[in-house]
Amino acid sequence: MVSSEAAPLAKTGGLADVVGALPAALRELGDDVAVVIPRYGSIDLKKARRVYDSPGIHLGLVRHSVSIYLAELGDPPQPPIYLVDCPPLYARKGFYGEAGVDYPDNHVRFAVLARAAVAVARYVFQTEVFHCHDWQAGLVAPYLRTTYANDPTFLGAKTLFTIHNLGYQGLFPKTALAEADLDPALFVPEGMEFFGQVSYIKGGIAYADALSTVSPTYAREIQTPEFGFGLDGALRARTGVLTGILNGVDYSQWNPETDPHLPARYSAADLSGKAVCKEQLLREFGLPAEAMNRPLIGMVSRFTRQKGADILVEAAADIFAQDVYLVALGTGDPEYEEFFRSLASDFPGRVAVRIGFDEPLAHRIEAGADMFLMPSHYEPCGLNQIYSLKYGTVPVVRATGGLDDTIEDGTGFKFREYSAAALSGAVRAAVAAYGGDSWRETMRRAMSRDFSWTVSARAYSALYAKLLGRV
Repeated sequence: MVSSEAAPLAKTGGLADVVGALPAALRELGDDVAVVIPRYGSIDLKKARRVYDSPGIHLGLVRHSVSIYLAELGDPPQPPIYLVDCPPLYARKGFYGEAGVDYPDNHVRFAVLARAAVAVARYVFQTEVFHCHDWQAGLVAPYLRTTYANDPTFLGAKTLFTIHNLGYQGLFPKTALAEADLDPALFVPEGMEFFGQVSYIKGGIAYADALSTVSPTYAREIQTPEFGFGLDGALRARTGVLTGILNGVDYSQWNPETDPHLPARYSAADLSGKAVCKEQLLREFGLPAEAMNRPLIGMVSRFTRQKGADILVEAAADIFAQDVYLVALGTGDPEYEEFFRSLASDFPGRVAVRIGFDEPLAHRIEAGADMFLMPSHYEPCGLNQIYSLKYGTVPVVRATGGLDDTIEDGTGFKFREYSAAALSGAVRAAVAAYGGDSWRETMRRAMSRDFSWTVSARAYSALYAKLLGRV
């Protein structure tokens, strides 16, 4: 697997969780898996050993000195993560940029990652399938189709390109093609050209042997103009090799029966601990004790339009007219961070907000809230709604992407139209259902759903076998 992130070593979002968990699930099925990521400045090499020194990765006339380290994690040991060490490219404060500005040489940084992954496959880890994740790994397939097309090492090797979020595309000026030492023949509309720019994600879409994305519904949605970000035509052209495989979650980390971050544990058989979690959460956020008797809505999110912040702005007055409480944790666009701050001041004692990222607090919100709100404009898969099911925190979601695939009428509340009115209506329906035996049954049904990685891993393993002609 080739990726820009993998938990626990490098994480900014759900991509890292997938690449951190899927390999172990595949190994349990008998697949031999390794991961290749950059060695960012935040990754300590004390627990890694150097396994390969490259004579240099050449992109045109420019030579990049690269070493490969092996990070061996976990007890029992987890699948190996190979770290591409090139300090001038990766030993920086951020993964992709700083202060909201992308690094201007990202096209080179992730070209070197792709070429280094090919070197790992040649010298360190014999590879039959390159499973490449998002635009940062989008050049592996184009390089294999051109630079390495006649290399006997990779005869029969296949590529799978997984789209985690089509909204991030890796767009660069046309000059990036030469700087990444890519064949000029790739700069065509059916290749990597995208409205006069070079698109790294389009490289994966056009040249990988197979494509996947992180939920069945999202696989359909990205082939439409509404959700295709200009690439819907390229995806429709490859619809025969595009599969939607729902992400799994790691229940060893997200389980109210064992979660070390909670003030009390609980289960579907004994929900009493959830009330303790709610009481402590209200206290932690400074909300009044009388909120124990009313619905408490939780949000852990990026505060962006993709996550539905714009319709929440319009719906807020109507939602809080329903005598509900809200706790929210996240960061995002300055205008929406300010909106959440203003909510807390406009509805004192009803709304509490933390701007930032706090993993233990995210767990406590999942456990202490009664409902979890995800009004996303689009959501490739989504993980928090799946965590919410396990914690008996009833999801209220927009029916898009993985939200639509994971939430059923008996386990949560969905709305389809992307509007403030539809969002308010879904919250109103959840508030009306809140409390009593039927609500507890909804909680228990939600907690019984299984979205473990085993199911997803079986689907990926079958896809690898199909690519290699073994089924």
